[in-house]
Amino acid sequence: MYAEVIVDIAAEQVDRVFTYRVPEGETILPGTRVSVPFGRMEKEGFVIRLKETPDYEESRIKTILSVLEPYPAVLPKLMDLAFEIRERSHCPLSEALRLMLPAEMRGGRIKVKTEACARLLIPGDRIDEAVAAQNRAPKRRLLLTLLSDGEWHPVEELRGMIRDVREPLRYLVDREMAEITEREALRSPYYGEAETLPDPELTNEQTEALEELIPALRKPERPFLLHGVTGSGKTEVYIRLVRKALEMGKGAIILVPEIVLTPQMIQWFRSRFGDTMAVMHSRLSPGERFDEWRRIRLGHARIVIGARSAVFAPVENLGVVIVDEEHEQTYLSDRFPRYDAREIAISRGKREGAVAVLASATPSIYSYAMSRRGDYTLIEMPRRVLDRPMPKVHLVDMREELRLGNHSMFSALLQNKLDDCIQKGQQAMLFINRRGYASSVNCRKCGETIKCSRCDVSMTYHSVDRTLRCHYCGEIRPMPKACPSCRSPYIRPMGTGTQKVEEELNKRFPGAGVIRMDMDTTSGKNAHFDLVNRFRAGQAQILLGTQMIAKGLDFPQVTLVGAVMADLTLNFPDYRAPERTFQLLVQVAGRAGRGNSPGEVVIQTYQPDHYAVLGAAQQDYRAFFNQEFGRRKRDLYPPFTLMARFLCEAREMENAMQTAEEIKKKVLGEFGSSTLGKRILFIRSDEAPISRIQDRARAHVLMKLLNHPDTEKLLQRFQEMAGESYPAKVLLEINPASLA
Repeated sequence: MYAEVIVDIAAEQVDRVFTYRVPEGETILPGTRVSVPFGRMEKEGFVIRLKETPDYEESRIKTILSVLEPYPAVLPKLMDLAFEIRERSHCPLSEALRLMLPAEMRGGRIKVKTEACARLLIPGDRIDEAVAAQNRAPKRRLLLTLLSDGEWHPVEELRGMIRDVREPLRYLVDREMAEITEREALRSPYYGEAETLPDPELTNEQTEALEELIPALRKPERPFLLHGVTGSGKTEVYIRLVRKALEMGKGAIILVPEIVLTPQMIQWFRSRFGDTMAVMHSRLSPGERFDEWRRIRLGHARIVIGARSAVFAPVENLGVVIVDEEHEQTYLSDRFPRYDAREIAISRGKREGAVAVLASATPSIYSYAMSRRGDYTLIEMPRRVLDRPMPKVHLVDMREELRLGNHSMFSALLQNKLDDCIQKGQQAMLFINRRGYASSVNCRKCGETIKCSRCDVSMTYHSVDRTLRCHYCGEIRPMPKACPSCRSPYIRPMGTGTQKVEEELNKRFPGAGVIRMDMDTTSGKNAHFDLVNRFRAGQAQILLGTQMIAKGLDFPQVTLVGAVMADLTLNFPDYRAPERTFQLLVQVAGRAGRGNSPGEVVIQTYQPDHYAVLGAAQQDYRAFFNQEFGRRKRDLYPPFTLMARFLCEAREMENAMQTAEEIKKKVLGEFGSSTLGKRILFIRSDEAPISRIQDRARAHVLMKLLNHPDTEKLLQRFQEMAGESYPAKVLLEINPASLA
């Protein structure tokens, strides 16, 4: 037999199959990872297909050196998906295949972990006799008792219960009463014990949703959009749907947008499904990620919960794939090859006959439009569980607060509500979408703003260690004592961040306890889990955080939510700014009143009349959708058009801009007067809004394309243009997550 192999080298020049001879007596299946001779090197590769006759002379064909796993690492359906990603992203197939595996598997950087284990060889009916015979050897008696279940026990575990266990263990082994061997030891990512919970009674809306979803497990026709208000019980619908899939012998994938939500979802699913589930996200150690992947691949775990990359989990006979909080931009990969996990989820559903469910309290404009057009089946859950009321929302005009002499970051209403909440012993959540102590550091004499040396952004002041930090490249420098430009000592932090709000809260409520959740406090491996559990256990009354606290979290004791700078996202240079502001405010408001006590929300804004802010205050998704959809149609923004851009990066801005101008001229030269050119509604070359990141100058060619079947031909040509030679590195982005 001969194998066609894609060598794991991410280069266009070798993006083709190479034929190798299968070693005599070796059984290899498509998808298997192998080690092959490649030139003078030994390289890893993926077997794409097998054949009985070669296309070359026998003497020219080399033999596969070794098989890296005794099973195909890439399942057939995932192999097909890799080909699809290659076509969409115009990337080498090897790069698409890398998405299917933990990165540490490449190059053998991670291995199966083993540990010494012992078990008893004595028949069960003779154990009591053996124990009694050791009446003068208490350690042997204890060891025999511990091993009496006949199961394998790690020697390290026994060492923790019996001091100097080596001697009694050697005694039992020498007399063939026990045996020791090396066995695989799984590196578990689970933190804490999961309490076993009974099924709650379903609401009428949950029952109606399942009556539509469960029949589709047998014959799915189109993706579902589950639109349920915050607190409507969407997670219980996921659990019941997954359970039905398991009963049918199928597997499930549940995607969550933020790592902070993963522990909560894991606890819920572990409490109902035990160890039949696995977890995949970037905070796992390499060993944990590898072991969880193997559990899934070998069929030991049938449910997968994780962030974006879990959409590639090797689940055989996939029955359902759920994308929770589907509106989140974190589902868009910003690394090459770029992909949208929502599109991949839908693709896997179609390819593998699985039910694809996109779910959110604030669906993306695109998804809701698709449901109105009939491409998705819409299921709505407009009421909360137990008919709990939606929280009462108060809009506070901060311009009026300033006019009345309130220069504090808290409005009078929010201060009063916080006082009342703390006095009643209840909990509050405060949202501010800016970490650090102050958003910038300015000189009050010359007006200079201290910027990152590698990025065209102002540095953020962090009070804990008195440093300035860039949130784009990570540069850290000490807070200067004088202005670097004019040497004036009048240099001060300006603006507000989570650290500053935390400081103010601790002054105002010294005994309440404040937990801050942002990128700075959650960098540790289990930091998310610890902070969330501390707040849930009542160790603090106030949870303060960035957008990571704004969605999905369920705290029954929270009765008050405050959005400190609610309209910050409205000022972003992006056509989706109103949509993202509405989603963020509705989601953060939804954290209030999820228990038995009603909730209240205070939204502080400088733009109280903006339709996104008003729509969020009214909790009216349809009204907001109709207004935003009308704006997009009027101004020709997606989904009526496609936004595309060539992002050009170089050391010098001159090279980046030269490349952008060259590409713009190419586009206009090829398509300016053609029929295809009429699909280009707008084109402009310019510096990117953030003109430098990580010491790379950035320019772009921004285009608005008519959403038309012909546009695909344009995109194919644009991909080819992006791959041509320029003074700068070029990346083509379609509807990019950020236009910065």
